[in-house]
Amino acid sequence: MKGDHMKEYIIVTDSSADLPKSYIKEHNVSCVSLKYTIDGITYDNDDEEAAKTFYKKVRNKSMPTTSQVNPEEAFDEFKKISEKCKNILCLAFSSGLSGTCNSFMIAAKELMEEDETINIRVVDTLSASMGQGLIVHKAVCMKENGKSMDEVADYIEAHLKNFVHVFTVDDLDHLYRGGRLSKTASVIGNLINLKPVLHVDDEGHLVNMFNVRGRKKSLHSLVDYMEKTMGSYKDQNDIVFISHADNLEDAKFVADEIKNRFGIDKFMINEIGPTIGSHTGPDVIALFFMGENR
Repeated sequence: MKGDHMKEYIIVTDSSADLPKSYIKEHNVSCVSLKYTIDGITYDNDDEEAAKTFYKKVRNKSMPTTSQVNPEEAFDEFKKISEKCKNILCLAFSSGLSGTCNSFMIAAKELMEEDETINIRVVDTLSASMGQGLIVHKAVCMKENGKSMDEVADYIEAHLKNFVHVFTVDDLDHLYRGGRLSKTASVIGNLINLKPVLHVDDEGHLVNMFNVRGRKKSLHSLVDYMEKTMGSYKDQNDIVFISHADNLEDAKFVADEIKNRFGIDKFMINEIGPTIGSHTGPDVIALFFMGENR
């Protein structure tokens, strides 16, 4: 009999991870799509044509809404995968931001009760956007290096607080709409050009850390935060992830700063998809790396 770590398994995530389609395909990751509604039409995140015009619509004051993966969709995805492979590792969008993880857990329990040969392990990544993407990437690398499903899941669960998310928004209205900021704070902030720098905390919630004046300063402060929190994890940052909401230029600016300051030269830069973009608005720049604490 083959040893336990020889068991084939499939990694599943959801579209909140903001990973490039080419990456998902190349590494045989399965991705469940969250849906969003804009101008009265509901799309799923796989619709690349719709995503192209998403930020344009938001800049023109369209108000998108999003919906989580429901237990039926999660069940269908697991069921489909289980016909090819009985072992599934699911890396889900933060339970602090969405009910998606809970849907995955309900579906996994149901399917495993229905068929005892199926083994599904759901990990709440407590992460979002390419922070979740970075966790998926870490899992993919470990899997491709021969690590078993449980070894990968155990590693990720033990290191969740070492996946650091730090980001800045350009326009405070979206945070106000999402209930992250008071109306007064958003009006005053926009008037005096305040840019909040936020992170995702240990519970997987969005938290405002501090405000700086002006965009360039806010971009620099992302890299400052990285310098402060990397610590002994510096060597683990062979690749750094940056996501942006329709502003590639600023994402590249941050990458250049990181390269100049720390000598890191491998980046994955991708656009923030509509699921996360609905809540943050355009021009967000987010930086993800390994650090001593979030």
